[in-house]
Amino acid sequence: MLTKSQIKLITSLKQKKYRQQEGLFVAEGLKTIKELLNSSLKLYHVFTTASFEMDAIEETVITEKELKKISFLTTPNTALAVFRIPEATQIKTNHLIVALDDVRDPGNLGTIIRLCDWFGVVDLVCSTATVDCYNPKVVQATMGSITRVTVSYLNLENFLATSNTEVYGAFMDGENVYKSELPSKGVLVLGNEANGISPAIEALVTKRISIPRFGQLQATESLNVATATAILLSEFKRNS
Repeated sequence: MLTKSQIKLITSLKQKKYRQQEGLFVAEGLKTIKELLNSSLKLYHVFTTASFEMDAIEETVITEKELKKISFLTTPNTALAVFRIPEATQIKTNHLIVALDDVRDPGNLGTIIRLCDWFGVVDLVCSTATVDCYNPKVVQATMGSITRVTVSYLNLENFLATSNTEVYGAFMDGENVYKSELPSKGVLVLGNEANGISPAIEALVTKRISIPRFGQLQATESLNVATATAILLSEFKRNS
């Protein structure tokens, strides 16, 4: 049975300030929860309509009606778990790093985290204005990949200014990525959904790259940032 204090805690975790205050985040759905349970993340508690029947799991069996009270999904998926947000770790700079400049859409960030996992990018660095990776919608969109990619929030301008490696930026007017020589390490920067890379970050980019348009009318304004990430990471990995 759910208590009022549990309901209050869980529903508060929809907001970033309470996630940071409590050091907790929510994951929903059996597949995602099991992925997180098999990682280094520390479980706080599981609330489920059917027992997980796993040793050493802190769980409370609740009704579907109770699950609806705490779920952030339109259709709750039998279980909701609360995990502890891990401590920040040092960024490894000897490989390819993806950097996001003010990406705001949770679905885009979740997809980019999955792409990093797919292409073997272990570090994703984000500007402080980028959407929180522990936002419930982001966690859901990562499908468990958040356990295998380290996401760091920092002053992106300072990070790039002190970086001792090539900084690649995705622009409409950059060099054709299909004709570029791409290294196995460096920083790949992608910008905001509406405005692209900000002027301050643009000034720190050492090489501008672009995905060419092949459509006959050349009328498409831009690519979705997650789609662009997929294409660019594929090229970086293919060339390296």
